[in-house]
Amino acid sequence: MFWRNLLSSLPTALAALTLWAVAGAPAGAQAITDVRSGVHEAQTRFVIELDSAQPFRAFVLTNPHRAVIDLPDVEWRGSPPHQQQGVGLIGNLRYGLFRPGISRVVIDLKGPATIAAAFPLDAGGGSGPRIVVDLKPDSGQAAATQEPVASAGWSDYAQRLEKSSTATASLAPPEPAASGKRIVVLDPGHGGVDPGAIGVSGAYEKDIVLGIAKALKDALERTGRYEVVLTRDRDVYLPLRERYQVAHDVEAELFVSLHADAHPSRSLRGASVYTLSDTASDSEAAALARKENKSDVIAGADLSGYTTEVSSILIDLAQQSVNENSWHFAEMLVDDLAREVRVLNNTHRFAGFAVLKSPNVPSVLVELGYLSNRDDERLLKTDDYRGRVARALTRAVDRYFERQERLSRS
Repeated sequence: MFWRNLLSSLPTALAALTLWAVAGAPAGAQAITDVRSGVHEAQTRFVIELDSAQPFRAFVLTNPHRAVIDLPDVEWRGSPPHQQQGVGLIGNLRYGLFRPGISRVVIDLKGPATIAAAFPLDAGGGSGPRIVVDLKPDSGQAAATQEPVASAGWSDYAQRLEKSSTATASLAPPEPAASGKRIVVLDPGHGGVDPGAIGVSGAYEKDIVLGIAKALKDALERTGRYEVVLTRDRDVYLPLRERYQVAHDVEAELFVSLHADAHPSRSLRGASVYTLSDTASDSEAAALARKENKSDVIAGADLSGYTTEVSSILIDLAQQSVNENSWHFAEMLVDDLAREVRVLNNTHRFAGFAVLKSPNVPSVLVELGYLSNRDDERLLKTDDYRGRVARALTRAVDRYFERQERLSRS
């Protein structure tokens, strides 16, 4: 009876149930219309209700413990996932586009767990089609070895998606610019299932920095001196190692990763610039690097296949000259930002940011302000602030390449 109540659209056992009612996606879009969870005996049930039946795949990950549900590209309707409170084994909830064609729900688990059952239910009893995932605690190693559970139709969907992705990649491989212009890569941080920092009014870092990246791209390209490539131009997750790989693929000469931070102290505000180091400049920089480096974990990525070389941030000798150029650009950017916007004391900082570990492209990470501060959050949404950041970055990029040209002539 408990599970029947939980699966109904108007459950009566509200004390045992967290119901997340959602509404408001574009008409006609495939959508998640409701999610809810409940606890019975030793199991936690998580239910996704949709407006049309969809294939799915569910699996668990460890270190940290997470449950992941993949679906075709669907909308999320209504109140943001970060506002929801889980029950039982369920902690925080995230949702977003994991890669083109696949939407992902990531559930932070409060302890090790396995999937006891995962199955679809047809529409009925006032509810739409549903995906049901039952989780049970795991005191051993079963979670680390459990295979994904997939519905009928998921394998066919994944194969069609893979063929489509392969065809698209073969038609439009990334190419270096043939215009003779300097190539700059802008990296809007986070995206898709990884929202990044969340502002005091609920603004997502991933949305803020994407808008700013597009404004910076326009400003740099208007000079006629640069070709600018964005690592992402929409709300989609991109693994950290693929971000700087974009710079390699297009033979970029500069890589700038854009972010907006959050801090427990809501009075803290201002921009800062970071470069790579295996020794952090201070404890705050070290903590920020640890947080930013968790992007792949937050997105529900399986890191077991990452090599030591990829996951390490230690700097080898081949990176020394690249890091020196990164340092010079960071110093120029700090000066120009300080003319336009509020900056932190000791504005240029350094730590082990994984996204900055390109061995051949000078790279910096810019924190444009604090979404945890109401004034910074408001400014980060305005065209005026974006314009000031664009002026600062354009001046710094100009100065950097002027220096490079002087050095090449000497």
